[in-house]
Amino acid sequence: MNTLTQSASWKSLWQHYSQIKNAHMKDMFKFDKARHQRFSINFEDMLFDFSKNRISKETLARLVDLAIEANLKSQIEAMFRGKNINTTEQRAALHGALRLNSSDVLMYRGQDINRDVQAELNRIEQLSEQLHAGEKLGFTGRPITDVVNIGIGGSDLGPKFVVSALKQYRQSNLNFHFISNVDPSQFNDVMEALNPATTLFIIASKSFTTQETMTNAQAAKEWFLAFVKQKRFMKKHFVAVSTNREEVIHFGISPINMFSFWDWVGGRYSLWSSIGLSIVLAIGMKNFNALRQGAKVMDDHFRYTPFAQNIPVIMGLLGVWYNNFFGFKTHAILPYNHRLDLLPQYLQQLEMESNGKSVTKTGGKIGYSTGPILWGSQGINGQHAFFQLLHQGSQTIPADFIACVLPESRQFEQQEVMLSNFVAQTEALMKGRSKEETIRLLRTKGLKEEDISAKLPHMIFDGNKPTNSILFRELTPRNLGMLIAMYEHKTFVQGVIWNINSFDQFGVELGKSLAKDVLSNFKMQKPSNLHDSSTTALIESCMHYLRSENNAQSG
Repeated sequence: MNTLTQSASWKSLWQHYSQIKNAHMKDMFKFDKARHQRFSINFEDMLFDFSKNRISKETLARLVDLAIEANLKSQIEAMFRGKNINTTEQRAALHGALRLNSSDVLMYRGQDINRDVQAELNRIEQLSEQLHAGEKLGFTGRPITDVVNIGIGGSDLGPKFVVSALKQYRQSNLNFHFISNVDPSQFNDVMEALNPATTLFIIASKSFTTQETMTNAQAAKEWFLAFVKQKRFMKKHFVAVSTNREEVIHFGISPINMFSFWDWVGGRYSLWSSIGLSIVLAIGMKNFNALRQGAKVMDDHFRYTPFAQNIPVIMGLLGVWYNNFFGFKTHAILPYNHRLDLLPQYLQQLEMESNGKSVTKTGGKIGYSTGPILWGSQGINGQHAFFQLLHQGSQTIPADFIACVLPESRQFEQQEVMLSNFVAQTEALMKGRSKEETIRLLRTKGLKEEDISAKLPHMIFDGNKPTNSILFRELTPRNLGMLIAMYEHKTFVQGVIWNINSFDQFGVELGKSLAKDVLSNFKMQKPSNLHDSSTTALIESCMHYLRSENNAQSG
């Protein structure tokens, strides 16, 4: 029996859902002039407006009851205090510790882990200052000009997203490149314009055994040594971010060039750790600390604010409301800011890797829906691509609209056009356009009645599409830190409600494990007899083309 679905708060929400499911937000706004004030929160430089959701005061109260019955408060405290909430791996999830002030103390396994965090930050700051001052020299004595981060998943997405988002805060003329895909095309595209004498490689891998990362790292090492010839010069051009000192040394990287982090840092929560080395090199330690401070502010808000005024809690509960009661299985992330272009991709890993689970913490099979499919893109571009489906498609897709009011360029005319679209789209998705409104519109255009009748069904908008509006004054390191931490905690809230472990990711491993078996087939030039007929045929097809090309090149 699933305890969640048998709980009093869950049953209460089902009863409430039957009463509110057909209510239209347009009417909610019509009869409640204070609805925006009632369902919005001003916090620091951010306005979180959740008034365009299919909820009432009673809905919010019952959702809060659900969080209380799920013991969310105690779970939040357990996370911040370093309890082993990652139950399958018996680990803490202490990414919040990476945002502590330098004077804070947090004991874990008998030691103050903040001392270790601050020590690594100091080492990173030292390297950053050397690079920015032009004192970090390559083997020919020339300054480093290009930094290549080689990683995948959390060792790539987080740093790449933040470096891109905070481009205006770059501290030097360094160029930054990210390689994650083991497809040689990406590697070649990045390396073709680089000079081995002025390039610094960051090999970022928690285990230092991840197949994709280490394959690309080996290719980078071979590229470098083909030019330099002497391995001793790797010391000036390769650094590692890892927990595995032995493998780092085996690869050929000096231990003095290794930056550490810890098993209580999950990959998709690791940009705040040494994995964020490329971020510090890009924007400097001062701005990286501002990023951390923004996250810390959101941590404290999440930890201490009552649920009914708690932004991540409300976001998480709204996701449960739509996923489990309305049956809305996808969620769109729509940043109206070019610098946040990679946000949807970053949040896909954060939410879908965390909550894409079908068993409870104790291993029981779940009988209800968990993590929704997350997707999205820049809002302005999306308006001319997939917004047709948002407005008039047969599926209802809740969405987060995210914007920053002040543009970094202070080009206000373009910004006003973008912001007007940001605001108008949320209004249009909420209100829709009725049959009567559409008829009046078409009549003002002088159409004949028979033409109006033909066009009418195609131009009606049902509306009642839920959205959150997340509005910042401007995009700064501090505000970006708040935004990222907000989504981290929203994800955690949903995991607690669904009674799943949001901090393991065993689903990543099966395909990768089988890939090693298939790779051995390629090396032996023969499929094993353990595969199904489709897999065998695919292996044979790949080998056929590879053999043909190898023969053509050798001939």
